[in-house]
Amino acid sequence: QVQLVESGGGLVQPGGSLRLSCVVSTNIFRISTWGWYRQPPGEQRELVASISGGNAPTYKDSVRGRFTISRDNAKNTMYLQMHSLKPEDTAVYYCNRVPLPSAFLWGQGTQVTVSS
Repeated sequence: QVQLVESGGGLVQPGGSLRLSCVVSTNIFRISTWGWYRQPPGEQRELVASISGGNAPTYKDSVRGRFTISRDNAKNTMYLQMHSLKPEDTAVYYCNRVPLPSAFLWGQGTQVTVSS
């Protein structure tokens, strides 16, 4: 049974920074590609960034250069460091596998709100 703990969201002003964390209680984490998804209000969930078991990252164009995804396999933890946040980054952020997210892993996510 897999459990996720997502944390680090909050309310920040435009231009601010946040660091999201996702702790995954599964032995498959280390050898799988994982990523951060987000769902703005009233919109579809989208992939923001991913990181492979070999630490190769990918990014949505709109966040490239501002966000950095990383992982610590010893801690079964994935991170998303976000800088220069914009109002359009406002969303609930989730972690899951990439490119085939598991329906059983969607949790409550962590809310990121960027507003003045």
